[in-house]
Amino acid sequence: MNGGRRLTPQEIAGTLRERIRSGELQPGERLPTQAELAGEFGVERGAVRQALRVLQEDGLLADVSKGSPPRVAEPAPARGEPQPTMVALAPRLTEAFSAPHVRIDAVCLTAQSLIPALGEALRLVHEGRLHPERIDARILLPSRDINLAFPVSVDAGSEEDDAVHQRWLAMRNAQGQVLQYNLQALRGTHGIDVHVTFRALPFTPPVKLYLLNGVEALFAHYMIARREEPTESGTLQMWDTLGSESLLFSFEQRAGQRDAAFVEQSQKWFDALWETITTDLTLS
Repeated sequence: MNGGRRLTPQEIAGTLRERIRSGELQPGERLPTQAELAGEFGVERGAVRQALRVLQEDGLLADVSKGSPPRVAEPAPARGEPQPTMVALAPRLTEAFSAPHVRIDAVCLTAQSLIPALGEALRLVHEGRLHPERIDARILLPSRDINLAFPVSVDAGSEEDDAVHQRWLAMRNAQGQVLQYNLQALRGTHGIDVHVTFRALPFTPPVKLYLLNGVEALFAHYMIARREEPTESGTLQMWDTLGSESLLFSFEQRAGQRDAAFVEQSQKWFDALWETITTDLTLS
């Protein structure tokens, strides 16, 4: 079937993942033995064991380390009702930091919500209670060169337009630099391999999206409201977001086919943006 080429553990895991998501393998059902899977795929048992570990890390298999074949994991219990971003994001990030390789992909207007939400995870790392080996953070933010949909001046076309834009740009840059510093500081203090990268979107994102370790997607709509911002010369009247108050909806890969599909498609959407229409972003 493969022209003599042996399947990789990732390819074996992909085939088994599709069987689980399609319902061919039901929750609680045991997989075939490693010997049977090795015979089916024409590989050594070591490749099968690696594939099973991948599926266990994805939350799709249980009892992998026991002597008998592993079972398809039961769907995770629901996370409960959606909560405001400032309430829901921190515990999810802390949980994500328990993995050896932490991956954070985010699409947002600024890093305003990420900075405080990372506080608990960073504290536990500094206390020696969490031990990630690598952290990869990819952040998509709007470009400085576009006309934003929000925040914008209430009086469109007035002299306040540029002041509102410059206010947002200063926040975007300052918050991004704080986020970058807080994460990269772990390299010097704990020897963690940290990579933080920003790219610029050519549009204003109407929603915020956080992808954690490739297994959970957190999604919220930006809510727009009228705001006043005091300045040295008066008050800026603007349409702005209530980002920290937006309700965050959680979708987990292990919570069933519907959630798994949302996580997968969200990751593909993010990767496509990252690799195509976005550009290098310098926080200055």
